[in-house]
Amino acid sequence: WDFPTTVSDVVLMGTYGQLGWFRRPGHKERDVAAAALERVGITHLAERPISQLSGGERQRTFLARLLAQQSDLLLLDEPFAGVDAASQEAITSVLHGLRDEGRTIVIVHHDLSKVPHYFDQVLLVNREVIAFGPTKETFTEANLKEAYGNRLFFNGGDL
Repeated sequence: WDFPTTVSDVVLMGTYGQLGWFRRPGHKERDVAAAALERVGITHLAERPISQLSGGERQRTFLARLLAQQSDLLLLDEPFAGVDAASQEAITSVLHGLRDEGRTIVIVHHDLSKVPHYFDQVLLVNREVIAFGPTKETFTEANLKEAYGNRLFFNGGDL
């Protein structure tokens, strides 16, 4: 985290894949990065070094970088890890907006208590697919027991 770069530089990196070899980001790429910063609510952090960010600010920076890629398929690994409630809400709001725009979002997530609140569909995996489908139909006690066996604790007790 001591790498000498700013939040806006990190977000701008999301545009590099579309630039091609030996091209530098121009006005278009800077506008895309600025829009991504605005969408995740961190424009005020644009010139802050990444070494000075909280966990939630880092996650929002990486989400902005992902947005700058302008991809239709988004793959996220634990985007809510190490973030405060305000950042969780901001990230969720952005992700739901992307979903509503027709983008596909795949998220690895291990906090089972949040699953019904965050996700429309669930894929439960334990070496093989246990269940896949709408959260209300798939996120059941029986499927969770099959996926986690006796290692599952939920709401302070065994499931």
